Amino acid sequence: MSQAAGEDAARGLLLVALGYGVISCADAAVKYALPEIGAAAAMVWRGVVGATVVAAIARGRGLWPVNWRLLLARSLLHTCVSASWYVAWVRGVGLADSYAVAAVSPLLMTLLAIPMLGEQVGWRRWASTLTGFSGALFMLRPGGDLWRWETALLLVATAAMAVTRIWTRTLSRTDTPVAIALCLLLAHIPVGLLLLNVPAMWPPGGPPPLVPGWGTVAALVMFGAANGLAHVLFARAFALAPIGVIAPFEYSPLIWGTMIGYLVWAELPAWTTLAGAAVVIAAGVYNLHRERLRRMQARAAAAEAA
Repeated sequence: MSQAAGEDAARGLLLVALGYGVISCADAAVKYALPEIGAAAAMVWRGVVGATVVAAIARGRGLWPVNWRLLLARSLLHTCVSASWYVAWVRGVGLADSYAVAAVSPLLMTLLAIPMLGEQVGWRRWASTLTGFSGALFMLRPGGDLWRWETALLLVATAAMAVTRIWTRTLSRTDTPVAIALCLLLAHIPVGLLLLNVPAMWPPGGPPPLVPGWGTVAALVMFGAANGLAHVLFARAFALAPIGVIAPFEYSPLIWGTMIGYLVWAELPAWTTLAGAAVVIAAGVYNLHRERLRRMQARAAAAEAA
């Protein structure tokens, strides 16, 4: 790796680490507001405030989409991910528990890279991936804290999120970080407005209020602004550093979620959840190690041939 490429990768790591810290705080803010406003209204707030912040950051530069079809597909798929997460939080799933389920995303990215990017996966990565999924099954065992239908919803959303991560890398070759973030956030507005007609997307007490309380409004403004900033950071990070280098930071929200969940809601994940998540994370880190070795061997072979 050249010195310039190494510096870009290091900047990408710093940006993605900051992004996950910011998005964890945003998730805590919306989880606080969801009992009053519900999932659909939260999506509208996220879109309006987040898109405004992204446009202010960009100051009119780089906002026009290039690969608009893929941008639109990624953005609409991500609205489904958001709606799934908000429904799970409204129904009482803890912040750290939801992040533990999301820890399978890098494993899914390993598998999805085969059909989507044409990558080859050797027997070692297959074995570690299966081991990681066994850790997920341990978390989701019958009778455990995560044995609930909301967890199945989060698993589907996590698979969709893995697809959006791969598409982000593809889009980074054609579109700017602010265009990627702006399109995603704008998509939340019409989808959220449509979902306002679905009672399942309302808060527990009925339709969301037209004007929430001031504390909820403050949380929603923080939520939207943090989302706008975080998605600009993510898009820029994926443009600077390879997925294999960035992917370990997918696990950092579990640390953030455990701390914030305990401090704000006195939530603590069950030991089985943490143990299963540890197996999933270990398998994901090993997959990244094997991917780096494979790329190093490929570069060495190419250098010898040259």
